[in-house]
Amino acid sequence: MAVYIVGLLVLFFDQLTKFWVQKSMMPRDSIPLIPGVFHLTYVQNTGAAFGFLREKTLFFIAVAVLVLGFIIFLIPRLPRGNLFLRVVFGLLLGGALGNLIDRIRFGYVVDFLDFRIWPVFNIADMAIVVGVCFLVWEIWFRTPEGV
Repeated sequence: MAVYIVGLLVLFFDQLTKFWVQKSMMPRDSIPLIPGVFHLTYVQNTGAAFGFLREKTLFFIAVAVLVLGFIIFLIPRLPRGNLFLRVVFGLLLGGALGNLIDRIRFGYVVDFLDFRIWPVFNIADMAIVVGVCFLVWEIWFRTPEGV
């Protein structure tokens, strides 16, 4: 159950913030919150991180569907007592769904969190990165019975 609660929370906040950005800003608009450090910058990203594979929307949709299928396949197989791992998979599920919805609806992903030293990203991206980092942590450093 924790997987789905976390996944739904990530999806809700991801889509809510993207909706707000699209209603409040024009593409490429930037609002400095901490000038030179953190801005809200509306970007329509047709690629992956760093603009990699730009305009390959169908490819990214197919990859996201495969990844989501794999996550959904693994969820019932996760150890019941490992809440950490269930939260990790919830982050991955919600993040993948959030960006998939954008790609299907718009043909691009709405990005807006801009730290100026890194490509602009969104809540779904954060959930995926944090989820992957925690998954690596779980696999490398936790006890074998935790995996």
